[in-house]
Amino acid sequence: MNWAFLQGILSGVNKYSTALGRIWLSVVFIFRVLVYVVAAEDVWDDEQKDFICNTKQPGCPNVCYDEFFPVSHVRLWALQLILVTCPSLLVVMHVAYREDRERKHRKKHGPNAPSLYDNLGKKRGGLWWTYLLSLIFKAAVDSGFLYIFHRLYRDYDMPRVVACSVDPCPHTVDCYISRPTEKKVFTYFMVATAVLCILLNLSEVTYLVGKRCLEIVGPRCQKSQRGRHLSNTCPPYVLSQGGHPQEGNSVLIKAGSATMDAGGYP
Repeated sequence: MNWAFLQGILSGVNKYSTALGRIWLSVVFIFRVLVYVVAAEDVWDDEQKDFICNTKQPGCPNVCYDEFFPVSHVRLWALQLILVTCPSLLVVMHVAYREDRERKHRKKHGPNAPSLYDNLGKKRGGLWWTYLLSLIFKAAVDSGFLYIFHRLYRDYDMPRVVACSVDPCPHTVDCYISRPTEKKVFTYFMVATAVLCILLNLSEVTYLVGKRCLEIVGPRCQKSQRGRHLSNTCPPYVLSQGGHPQEGNSVLIKAGSATMDAGGYP
């Protein structure tokens, strides 16, 4: 698989990501994709060839291997990395859609027409929702694969010996996994990096939602505080006693002060 091609595409996401999003992308490519390409594939390269059982019964090692490794670690990790990085492409595609709309708008109304967007890459409106949903989807994918690994491989463990009694094995046989300690270390490392990515995604979701709430609630609070300030600095006024404004013999005075007539002093 050409991981460099995927990295080149997703590098453009950095322009539209927050600081937490850039950290997430760095963790994915340095601690997940790079480790997978450089080391993990080689570690599991001999998993079936060196899976040895203490029996010569034809077919027994194959069924025992399938019993313990229903899906290969490296293939599951490859699928996980593809699914967890693809949502970021939605952000790039959404920005490309905005750019296309802007181009068609200027082509129709002229180059001096007002822009449809203040900033094409600014996370507002539909782009904000696309970015938020991509974060939730990435966290859900990583969580789902952690659960799958937990169920398939017994708490991410890699024992040295496994007992197998599946047909056509004549009896319970012992099968030996090659380099179990090394595989266990890499499994724990991949699990730890997946957990870190989940925490980064959830932190970014919290940051985006909190920032959006402050943008909505902040102006309302300032407006209400400004209204209270005006009501305190400008007390209500009442009409002076003894007449109507139309008669010309009364004026508006401040509540609680002495009454003033139009033709005299207090």
